[in-house]
Amino acid sequence: MASTVTSEPSANAPTPSRPGYGQLLRTRGAWTFLLPGFAARQPFAMLTVSIVLLVRHTTGSYAAAGAAAAVTGVSMALFAPYSGRLADRHGQRAVLIPGVVAHALSGLALTALALSHAPLWALLAAAVPTGASIPQIGPMVRARWAVKLQDSPLMSTAAAFESVTDELTFVVGPLLATALCTAVAPAAGLVTEASLTLLGGLLFAARRSTQPSVGAVGGHARVEHASALRIPGVRVLIVAFLGIGSVFGGMQVSLAAFTESIGEPGLNGVLYGTFAAGNMLSGLVCGAVAWKAAPRPRLLVGYAALALTASGLWSAHSVPVLAGLGLLVGMCIAPALITGYTLVEELVPAGARTEAFTWLTGAVALGQAAAVTVAGQLEDRFWGGAGFLVPMGGTLLALVTLLALRSHLAARPRSRTIARGVGHRVPVTVD
Repeated sequence: MASTVTSEPSANAPTPSRPGYGQLLRTRGAWTFLLPGFAARQPFAMLTVSIVLLVRHTTGSYAAAGAAAAVTGVSMALFAPYSGRLADRHGQRAVLIPGVVAHALSGLALTALALSHAPLWALLAAAVPTGASIPQIGPMVRARWAVKLQDSPLMSTAAAFESVTDELTFVVGPLLATALCTAVAPAAGLVTEASLTLLGGLLFAARRSTQPSVGAVGGHARVEHASALRIPGVRVLIVAFLGIGSVFGGMQVSLAAFTESIGEPGLNGVLYGTFAAGNMLSGLVCGAVAWKAAPRPRLLVGYAALALTASGLWSAHSVPVLAGLGLLVGMCIAPALITGYTLVEELVPAGARTEAFTWLTGAVALGQAAAVTVAGQLEDRFWGGAGFLVPMGGTLLALVTLLALRSHLAARPRSRTIARGVGHRVPVTVD
């Protein structure tokens, strides 16, 4: 039976006329999941760099290193939506606890195999559970914001805040992983990532009071869960996020190859940190602006800027030029990411948002995995810097898709007819 539902702002969130970070961070209960969420997502930023540096050290091949990192990313992309669906149905804690334990054990097994100079097929086999068990902390935090804010003007600010938080981890993570792998031991980065994932994930899982509700309560019928992938706008956003992943993967391999070619491998983390810092700074600005333009045109304009700047990376032949271009590319990524996550809140019913967020996160990982593989092959077989062609190709193809299918990104109306139980639900504490 259908009923007309008019969404109202959540009682948990303030509704200021000009949304800002101050108002967002005063949302009741927000800090109880923000701090452990930040600790839990930090190791993820270390994973790809740690795998690339360890496998490159033990095999001497960027292609092998890229393949191991790619399998990890593909495995994550395939399993992340299923993990998000399970979290929507059974609760985040029920998924997180076994997941972080499995990830820590898998990461340590991959480390041991690499150090023992196991064949490539064994490394790739170990990379599968390592990627499949990556905890989806970012989507889970975003789902908690959606419960707290429910149609508040602060939702776009929350999306910007989460993008900034993600990029802060990608400033710190690669620097930390590079420092551990080069100054301590090649395996130190991956061992630290596994250990921090276990500790941070358990701390986040302990914050049960802020996780989204599971199913219906009391005598009400259980909600029928439909996959977020059935929504056309989600599929279009997946393509856009695949292109963004191609930037991350292409930059990681190509920057490592470039800095090694000039005899300064320690600059890898600095250059990648500069790229991530641009993303973080533009994310801060996006969250502070009271946007008058709708999300869809903002996404199209922002993505066009990303494709344009990424197209110039291959021509950089010095550290200052590459750092400057990387900064610009990073500054163009945040608006696209933030607007994409904001559109999820408008396109997807509340009961499927964790899954939708994990589809987008998985798309970034899949794009990154493909880019790492292709860029590694290009760097091994062609000229130095050939891997930078990957971000250009990935973003241009995604931009064409966005322009062709932009009609699918039209937001749902605030007052709408929906199936009973599928729209916004009153959040409850789940123990």
